[in-house]
Amino acid sequence: MCNLYRVYTSQEEIRGVTRAMVDSIGNMEPEIEVWPDRMAPIVRNTPAGRELAMVRWGLPSSSQALFEAATNRASKLRAKGKDVDFQQLLKMEPDGGTTNVRNTASMHWKRWLGVDNRCVVPITSFAEPDPANKVEGERTPNAWFANSPERPLMFFAGIWVPQWESVRKIKEGLITADLFAVLTTTPNAIVEPIHQKAMPVLLTERDEIETWLTAPWDVAKVLQRALPEDRMVLLPPGG
Repeated sequence: MCNLYRVYTSQEEIRGVTRAMVDSIGNMEPEIEVWPDRMAPIVRNTPAGRELAMVRWGLPSSSQALFEAATNRASKLRAKGKDVDFQQLLKMEPDGGTTNVRNTASMHWKRWLGVDNRCVVPITSFAEPDPANKVEGERTPNAWFANSPERPLMFFAGIWVPQWESVRKIKEGLITADLFAVLTTTPNAIVEPIHQKAMPVLLTERDEIETWLTAPWDVAKVLQRALPEDRMVLLPPGG
């Protein structure tokens, strides 16, 4: 799954391509590297108009996953002879978030597939771990992918939710934040040799962006497909 990407562009370019009328970011750094649970720019629909905003990467995990995690934690505490308030434990169960969404038939995700919860996420390149080029004793290197060697601006198809209450990190405690994730699909022939499971859904044309942000789900869902191989390149090592 994609858990690292870069945004090397300007607010003006993002607004121009997406027709965002509201810019809530302030001053955006011209070079951003985005990891899970970090803040990143997205473009979303709001009652005030299409907005460029900074949002935290990682949608809420499923209630089942959190229940199972809290159950395991409760079992360990009880094994140590401690009393457990399970409902409070469940409420405070840390959820680092789900960065990638694949199964849009899941009831957990279906509630957020409408236009109000769709967004586009600006990127210029994204990474996948490349075990084939790992050197013993060193970290697994990343393979980097882009639309072309010049790394022009493109977008992930994304989903966002407003003001979600959860514990992202234990040291933060209970917080309320806007969150987003990236839609994924079956990998194309460029990505598949390095990451067989999935690749992000990429939008490179303005009409694709408009469809994702405005069309009913039965129309927009056709965009959940791999970018054609002739519109993607594997960048040299280091991206």
